[in-house]
Amino acid sequence: MMTARAAMSQKPRRPATYEDLEALPPNQVGEIVAGELYASPRPATPHALVASSLGGELIGPFQRGRGGPGGWIILYAPELHLGGDVLVPDFAGWRRERMSKLPRVPALTIAPDWVCEVLSPSTEARDRGAKLPAYAREGVRHVWLVDPDVRTLEVFRLEGTRYVLLGAHTDDAAVRAEPFDAIELSLRVLWEE
Repeated sequence: MMTARAAMSQKPRRPATYEDLEALPPNQVGEIVAGELYASPRPATPHALVASSLGGELIGPFQRGRGGPGGWIILYAPELHLGGDVLVPDFAGWRRERMSKLPRVPALTIAPDWVCEVLSPSTEARDRGAKLPAYAREGVRHVWLVDPDVRTLEVFRLEGTRYVLLGAHTDDAAVRAEPFDAIELSLRVLWEE
């Protein structure tokens, strides 16, 4: 039990600010979730490989309309300012009917329709624990969690205020995953070097 004196000596923690993010070293990715500052090292090569491969699979058919329906703007690691949080998902996508043109701004304030987090040991707890509720609060309809270490893709859809797991796909499965189910995605492509 904490004594009154100990309680008085503890200073209340102030919420993190954008200035705290700007003070991070350049080799760190910073985010603010629920007033808490998080800093992570730049992604390691397995993470970068998965992200690059996934972008290669989705941008052609969904952003450019090559072999797919088009109708999306998909960005790698955008900075999102949503409800007091500063979030940097690995990918975010907006349907063009919601964001017809990409604004020329350093950070976006329009919640995406889809985000993808590529998990790493240093970010998994935050991606699953702190960021999912923030995405749900902002109405992000779909979330993908990709884990390069165990070779999985988890696909979630927002129903009400919570995410429902639509499927967990592994190894070299060929999947049609919402909201990009117009094409079949071979997970093998994500893990190959």
